[in-house]
Amino acid sequence: MTEADRPSRSDLTRTAVLRAAVERFGRDGYRSTSVVDVARDVKLSGTATYAYFPSKEELFIAAVDDDAARLIDEGVSSILDDTAGSAWRDTLILTLLDALPRHPLARRVLAGLEPEFTVRLLHIPALEQLRKAVADKLESQQLAGEVRADVDPASMSNGLITIVLSLLMSVVQVGRDTAVALGSDVSAVLSAALDPKN
Repeated sequence: MTEADRPSRSDLTRTAVLRAAVERFGRDGYRSTSVVDVARDVKLSGTATYAYFPSKEELFIAAVDDDAARLIDEGVSSILDDTAGSAWRDTLILTLLDALPRHPLARRVLAGLEPEFTVRLLHIPALEQLRKAVADKLESQQLAGEVRADVDPASMSNGLITIVLSLLMSVVQVGRDTAVALGSDVSAVLSAALDPKN
């Protein structure tokens, strides 16, 4: 790694503040957490975080975006790592479910414990990346004859991501058994919608 490639001290501090915010907001919630709490967790002065995030709300939004992005990155890698077949459709939700315990703030928002911010999840850049990865995968599978040629990959991707988010919210709120019980049914719907007719 060259000197130019190394993150600056400011970048490292900002990252440390974000990680501390993810942990603190994930554990205690938006209302019960102060910016001073987060600063203290990183051993900064109470006002130092304002150099990176002008308000508590902006810190919270950045922390939600960061934690959800890291969760979604795990899902994207599962799609990209699957080289053939439709197994990624089944593993996407399972990959995200397995990753949820490592992402406390994303889990809290999915659980509906921060209702003012839940809608924010629908518009984060990482979710757009996931939609694009799914659409690209569907398009390549269309070319290989593994997905129906008469479906629009972008529309199917949006629908699939909506289903995945809904399942994640359900699982977080009512337990993992829901995903296990409904997993084969969701897979059957996806197969009916995407697989070429025999």
